[in-house]
Amino acid sequence: MSKIGIKETFTLPDGRPIEIETGKLAKQADGSVVIKMGDTMLLATVVSKKDASPDVDFMPLTVDYRENYAAAGRFPGGFFKREARPSEHEILISRLIDRALRPLFPDDYHAETQVLVYLISLGKDDSPDALAALAASSAIAVSDIPFHGPISEVRVAQIDGEFVINPSLSQMEETTLDLIVAGSEKNIMMVEGEMKEVSEETMIEAIQVAHEAIKTQCAAQIALAGKVEKSQTKREYDHEENDEELKKAVEAFAYDRCYEIAAKHLTDKHERSDSFSAVYDEFAETHFETEEEADEKAGMAKRYFHDVEKKAVRDMVLNTRTRLDGRQLDEIRPIWCEIDYLPSAHGSAIFTRGETQSLSTVTLGSKLDEQTIDGAVIEGTNNFLLHYNFPPYSTGEAKFLRGTSRREIGHGNLALRALQPMIPEKEDNPYTIRVVSDILESNGSSSMATVCAGTMALMDAGVKLKKPVSGIAMGLITDNEKYAILSDILGDEDHLGDMDFKVTGTRDGITACQMDIKVEGLSSEVLQEALEQAKAGRMHILDKIEETIDEPRQDYKEHVPRIEKMIIDKEFIGAIIGPGGKIIQDIQKTTNTTVVIEEVGEHGHIEIVSPDKPSIEAAKERIKSIIAVPEVGETYMGKVTNITSFGAFVEIMPGKEGLLHISEIDWKHIKDVTSILSVGDQVKVKLIAIDEKSGKLKLSRKVLIPKPEGMEERSNQRNNNDRKPRNKRN
Repeated sequence: MSKIGIKETFTLPDGRPIEIETGKLAKQADGSVVIKMGDTMLLATVVSKKDASPDVDFMPLTVDYRENYAAAGRFPGGFFKREARPSEHEILISRLIDRALRPLFPDDYHAETQVLVYLISLGKDDSPDALAALAASSAIAVSDIPFHGPISEVRVAQIDGEFVINPSLSQMEETTLDLIVAGSEKNIMMVEGEMKEVSEETMIEAIQVAHEAIKTQCAAQIALAGKVEKSQTKREYDHEENDEELKKAVEAFAYDRCYEIAAKHLTDKHERSDSFSAVYDEFAETHFETEEEADEKAGMAKRYFHDVEKKAVRDMVLNTRTRLDGRQLDEIRPIWCEIDYLPSAHGSAIFTRGETQSLSTVTLGSKLDEQTIDGAVIEGTNNFLLHYNFPPYSTGEAKFLRGTSRREIGHGNLALRALQPMIPEKEDNPYTIRVVSDILESNGSSSMATVCAGTMALMDAGVKLKKPVSGIAMGLITDNEKYAILSDILGDEDHLGDMDFKVTGTRDGITACQMDIKVEGLSSEVLQEALEQAKAGRMHILDKIEETIDEPRQDYKEHVPRIEKMIIDKEFIGAIIGPGGKIIQDIQKTTNTTVVIEEVGEHGHIEIVSPDKPSIEAAKERIKSIIAVPEVGETYMGKVTNITSFGAFVEIMPGKEGLLHISEIDWKHIKDVTSILSVGDQVKVKLIAIDEKSGKLKLSRKVLIPKPEGMEERSNQRNNNDRKPRNKRN
């Protein structure tokens, strides 16, 4: 007998019902729910330790989103045939959930917490990632874990001018705007997505539409939690040791000193950091009487000092309307750019803004270099890749190099989304493109530096980018009475501020955005002002980019591989490939090219890749000879492939043989074909007929040979003799 769970149901704006159920699966977790929309189901669980480690002064939250292949009725790829490490898609969804949840845990809650979300059933044409944060928040809502939620998350798309909440995968093919928006009943918490040059007004309207749907989903979670006894009383905790006297002592000693350092407008971040650290060191030396006391209370004192430093910097910005490095609120740091820096790369560019620097490269490859995507939900190929690397030396640190971090994957994906709408269509771009951004220096906005450097590197490579793209990171500092919107934020301003809002676009509209908000009650008016200020900053940065390179190179560099495409009838694909790939391998070997054939509808699309033009032309001629159709009356140089008593078979085109009858070899009478021809001989022949029923080719050699003198008279004489009556015997 199945266990009946506790359920709550709500509907999306288009009427589709979504059900949240708890109490049926995974009951040993602190909280668990199953979200169901049609045939799509997600299982979310949350577990949080009862106590925090004594040396932990932050929220150790882990969020993982996984898509089980069984949910889609599929086998995983690879040798082991089981789910392995998360895909980039799963990592990106995990980051979206994390960024929406993390700000709403209590600041003093430090217990290790793990949120897991699994796709366990996939409905046809559904996009389950839009339900993941709803599932995660619902699991926390029905638990006893302290949380200032609930929150939810929806996808909003613009299709034919209308906004659609949680559209299907097929609907997404026609969208001009794709945003994932997370928020609580009162506030927007996070926004991320891509657009096709939409206006600031359209983006704000989309966020507002998304928030209305989020409010409904949060209300459903509250209603569900009200039915669960466990969630009514949140667990008690005491994860922070506090000393009010020490806190007051730090504030009294450090605030004015920190404010003074902030007001000096030091431009070097290491000098600024060292100055703040010196204030704490001075406090520790003068306040603590013994080393034991200093060691015992160091963690607490540093926490208080961080809060004082944050308040002093924020107050300085709000009071003076100037920044830590002396800039005005809307002022962009100095920019310098350079292209073609790396002679061997297909395209390269340096973009430096203040103390943030990206060295980006472009590599152009063939269809064989495309990325294969084999996910439980998404399958296909990708011919535009962007990879972002953040080595430790970029911030003056020494760290062990491990695998690609989630942050690197997230920043790279944001830059990819920014540039992708401007990549030319396949008809105008024969290449698979890979952009790599290596961050050589970092003090804020390195993902936006990647967008700018990537734009220049693509144009330097000769990629016919539709329009150049620039990006800027915006910040916000507010005390709920005054606020300051900051353009091109520093790392410190990101860390100490209330918003990190990255916006990318062309001169004609926004192409991508990523926003994380750390305060409650950000109004649409402030958001509109931030977007307008961001637009002005983007235009300034575009001016600097276009001073360096204002349009793509007219041609690719000499060392870039050349690619040409051919379209043939599907019936010729097999002839070009040959038995076991013999013919296509021979074409590649003899012409020094790479030939890729793909069946598309009723045609075959051929891509020929070579470092030089003559090789491509040689390969094209070979292919043309294979797909050519024999024509009666045409002359061909053929190869003898077989000899019989009645003639020879001659291959006049690859895979196309005809019969050269013994009577068509020569004008003179021939008793033995081998007296004239041998297998392998090259022989010039003329196609004299094609059998209408069988399609067999009839060839002649003699019609290409001058007729011997007297041949016609002797022939007529023989014919006349044949017509004379014979003598009969008596």
